[in-house]
Amino acid sequence: MNDAMDMLREVNERVAVPLELPDHDDIVDVEEQILIGIPGDFRLYLLECSDVIYGYYEPVTVADPHSHTYLPEVCSVAWSLGVPRELIPLCEYRGEYYCVNESGEVVHWINGEINEGEWPTIWHWIKSVWLVDIAW
Repeated sequence: MNDAMDMLREVNERVAVPLELPDHDDIVDVEEQILIGIPGDFRLYLLECSDVIYGYYEPVTVADPHSHTYLPEVCSVAWSLGVPRELIPLCEYRGEYYCVNESGEVVHWINGEINEGEWPTIWHWIKSVWLVDIAW
């Protein structure tokens, strides 16, 4: 976990208008909107690293309700497309969704099918998918 967090900080791209990190109240507000509790590692990622901009993946955020990556909006679209309601989208990419289940595992939803068991935690997903081009 710490090595993934450190690497995210290292590769974070500088932009004119950086993303903000949420506080606990922001996360509680989002949980109330989506009616699902956010698992521990996903919550930690949101609190500590969701301001990172790197590459072409754009994981969800919870600090700015006007952002196209705002978790409740991403959930609404994903669920309307058939992503199971018990999954929380982590990242949409080209119509595919990486989602977190209630136990904190990341699954890949593509064309109505779920590929489970690929990443046991969000940190594994970060290393294997988002930061795949970086040598660990």
